[in-house]
Amino acid sequence: MHIQGLQKLTLLDYPGRVACTVFTAGCNFRCPFCHNAFLVTHVDPENDIPEEEVFAFLKKRKGILDGVCVTGGEPLLAQDLEQFLRKIKDLGYLVKLDTNGSNAARLKYLAGQGLLDYVAMDIKNSPEKYGMTAGIEGYGMENVKESASFLIQGNIPYEFRTTVVREFHKREDFEEIGRWLSGAEHYYLQRFVDSGDLISPGLRAYTKEIMEQALEIVKKYIPSAELRGME
Repeated sequence: MHIQGLQKLTLLDYPGRVACTVFTAGCNFRCPFCHNAFLVTHVDPENDIPEEEVFAFLKKRKGILDGVCVTGGEPLLAQDLEQFLRKIKDLGYLVKLDTNGSNAARLKYLAGQGLLDYVAMDIKNSPEKYGMTAGIEGYGMENVKESASFLIQGNIPYEFRTTVVREFHKREDFEEIGRWLSGAEHYYLQRFVDSGDLISPGLRAYTKEIMEQALEIVKKYIPSAELRGME
């Protein structure tokens, strides 16, 4: 595991739980607005946090933390992710996985093994603009659609989320996303925030009013949809 970050306490990343967040390096997407660009573009083993250090921390926090969020990068790229998650579960923690949904087979497998308690899947854009938004022109969406379908079927608690960027998302995209994910249990439109560590600088967020208009479009298909990050 290329673990290159550990946030020791979060009240936001795992809904309803007190958790920590483990950041893995490496991703197969190159989303221009990614707020963890360094983790995506630099996989340097010299920056790795030893697993022993992570598990020593988790052992000390038993009874204080409820869960562990595993994010990235794209965690499903890690070959030894299954073993890592088993060790977390053996300590009695819940596991939340953040993923771009590009490896449906592995997502299904880990869920089937009882290693995932919650999944947050990023929805980059409408299908027609997916490759552009993910930074991979011509990207085939078969895996992403399969992952989304698997989650919508209710196999595991989940949420979908879209980071809304003015340069990439237009009114018609929210209409198409809503149709695609119709019936989803939880879907969030997240306001873009420039972290200062972007793959492509100079991107902008929409105003609160435009975000609310986008939400109303989505709610026609996903009544429970909400805005996130509007503070």
